[in-house]
Parts: sequence; structure tokens; C-alpha cells
Amino acid sequence: MEPKPMLLIADDERPTRDGLRAALEDRFDVYVAEDAATALQLLEQEHFAVLLTDLRMPGDDGLRLITRAKSLPRPPICILMTAYGSEEIAVDAMKHGADDYISKGRLQIDELEMRISRALRRENLESENRALRQQLDTKFGLENVIGQSPAMAEVFDTVRQVAPTRATVLLLGESGTGKELIAKAIHQLSPRARQPMVTVHCAALSPTLLESELFGHEKGAFTGAHERRIGRFEQAQGGTLFLDEIGEIDATLQIKLLRFLGERTFERVGSNKTLTADVRLVAATSKNLEALVKAGTFREDLFFRLRVVEIGLPPLRERAGDIPLLALVFLREFAKANGKKVTVFAPEAMDALAQHEWPGNVRELQTAVERAVVMCRTETITLRDLPSNLRGDASTAVGRPSIRGAMTVESAEKQLIIRALRECDGNRTKAAEKIGISRRTLHRKLNEYQLEGL
Repeated sequence: MEPKPMLLIADDERPTRDGLRAALEDRFDVYVAEDAATALQLLEQEHFAVLLTDLRMPGDDGLRLITRAKSLPRPPICILMTAYGSEEIAVDAMKHGADDYISKGRLQIDELEMRISRALRRENLESENRALRQQLDTKFGLENVIGQSPAMAEVFDTVRQVAPTRATVLLLGESGTGKELIAKAIHQLSPRARQPMVTVHCAALSPTLLESELFGHEKGAFTGAHERRIGRFEQAQGGTLFLDEIGEIDATLQIKLLRFLGERTFERVGSNKTLTADVRLVAATSKNLEALVKAGTFREDLFFRLRVVEIGLPPLRERAGDIPLLALVFLREFAKANGKKVTVFAPEAMDALAQHEWPGNVRELQTAVERAVVMCRTETITLRDLPSNLRGDASTAVGRPSIRGAMTVESAEKQLIIRALRECDGNRTKAAEKIGISRRTLHRKLNEYQLEGL
């Protein structure tokens, strides 16, 4: 069942507060405040869909409250009520950010509900439009994930298959293999793409703090809990919650998470009120969960709940053919970011990249290329521009067969050009700008690689 929109009534007259709450609580989760200060405190603790406020109240008036409410990161729809109806007050209310204005003397509950519903529909439409505009400016789906190897092609196929569903996904792989990128791709290719994706790094917090982070807490739930706080499950309502390093959570949290996966319900820390969240869960770990289950530190039933669909991300050493393409993409990215005219790797530099084992995977390669771009003094990255451990690998790799095989520097550049042209719908000017070269250079390379037909 969809959770009710949260509505806050701010009015210093108790009969008005209680009357409106009784009339609206069937359709809304209603909170009340007797003055602007209390209302603002609630607004800073919770995300309310609607604020219904009186004009005249002790302390700050309703107009000041609306101004402050509209300055919040996620402002509510604000409707001003007053017994002192006039055109001047209505105009002033709109200047302060009010979405609507209604006179108490003519207040009809049916009309009020209609106005709130109309404002909510308008806000939802505007949110959808903002999301669509964001999609025009942001890379979505699998475009951020680079790879041509068979192992990555299998990952891409699985992501496309699972993304449109509600299935819980477990991502497995060493640190630095791109698990968070895959989680984002699953979200962005799903029907939930217009709703939030919230990420929690489980290893970064103690068990007590992590429980509060995930489920929220009530005021006074533990030492230091001075105010109520909503958790990440509530923040991800309608969207996706990504739990990175899920193998780090303790037994208590495992039980709570198991319950959520079974019933889609939870309680804030320090509360007995059961809450419901429509959230798609994607989890990731670099640990062997099956080994943790056998050791008795991870619940077997939770493991099976998490691995409805399991996606294993290969380490970079097992897809060495992707190294030249990845390196070239990172080169373009960091050259542009640092304002440097670095365009290519010398053969010995690319050989050094190809020979390295990459224990830190794609993240380590990205850092190495960034360092090389920063240190490079010409347009070509040479061996001396690479980190010292890679230069050492190159010196000991003499006579060792190359693992680059599947892709040369030239074929990597060719793939990069093809990718850019596809992403820019064949617009050569935009494609050249995207990969950091001039249009003339792009034209020359299209001839060189026999890609004029693209």
C-alpha cells in the first residue's frame, strides 16, 4: 500500500488544528504545530509534502514560515490560511512562495482537499520534468560502464534483463571493479529512474550508527539523538537503496533487513510504529558471503533473499583486453579536467599498463592515468609519467607474453570514436568535443580507421 503524503498543519488555535486533522487524516499522515517555531523544527526533521499554515501566529507569522520552508532542500507545497482575506494578502503570500491561498471564512474541506490534490499533481509533474531535463544532461544506463570483453558483455546483458523488474540484486566483486556504477545503471534503466537512488556504505559506520542511518530514529532513542531523523529507507521511497559492503552488517541489522525484504516494513530506532517503504534493494560486497554463512557470521536466509539475481563483476586482470579502452577514456577525461593537451600513450606506456596485475582494479587504473596526465610534459604519456610500480612492472616484463591481445591502442581509439558518435547521434562536432579532439582530427581519424560511413 502506498504511504500517505505527509501534511503539516501550523495554527495557534487548537480547535482549527484538531478539526483539520480529523478531516484530512484519512488521506494524509497529519502532523500539527501550534506555532511557526515548532512547525519549522518538524519541517527540518521530516519531508512533508504539504504545509498548511495560518497567517497570524505567535512569533513568526505564516508568511515567514513559508519563506523558511521554501528554503529547505526539499520544500513542501505551502498553502496559506487566514481569517483576514484580502487581495493584498494573497499577492503577498505568493511573493513569499505560497503555492495557494485560502480564506478561513470560506473554507470547505472538499475544496481544500481538491486544492491540495491539484498542487500535489502539479508538483509531481514538475518533478518529472526536472528528472527528464536531468536525463538530457547526464549519462544514464550503461554508458558510464566501459568494457568490450565477453565477461563485461555478460554483465551488461544481465543488467538489461533485471533492471525493469523489482528483483533484489546482489553485486559481487573485488574492490574497484565498478559495483556502484552497475548499481546506478540498474536504477537508471528501471521504472524507478525518476525517483531517488540512495547509497549507504555499510563499512563506514558502526552498527549503532548504521541502524539509525538506515531506519531513522526517534528523539531520545539513544544518547545524542536530540531530534527525530528519517532514515535512508524513507529517503529512497519509490526508488532504489544501494547497500555497499553488505557483508559488514551485524546480526541485529541482518534480522531487520531480512524483515524488510520479506514484508517491506520497518520501525525507526526507539519507535513501535510500523512504516512501509516501496524501495528496490541492490546490495554489493567484496567478501565471500557463502564463506561468511558457513562461518555463522552471516544469515543464510538473508543471503538467499539478497541473491535473487546475482551479478559477478570480473577483476580487471581477467578482462585485460579492456585496459587500452579504459585507459584512453580516462586520458581524455583527465586531460580535459586539467586543461592539458595530452592525447595519446606511447607504446611502452600502454604495454606497462597492460602488463600490470591491477589489484585495485579499474579504480587503480583510473588513478594511475590521472597521475600520468598530471605529470606528462608533452602530448604523449611515456613510461616515466606512470607511477613507479608500473615502471617496475615494465622492466621485469621483458620476454613475457603481452596480455593486451584483444585490443591495441589503435583499436581502443577506434572504439572510443564509435562510442562518442553513437552517444552524440552522429554529430561529429559534439563527438569531437566529447573525446577532446578537434573536428579536423576526428575527420582524419575517421578516414584512417575507415569509419566515414558512421
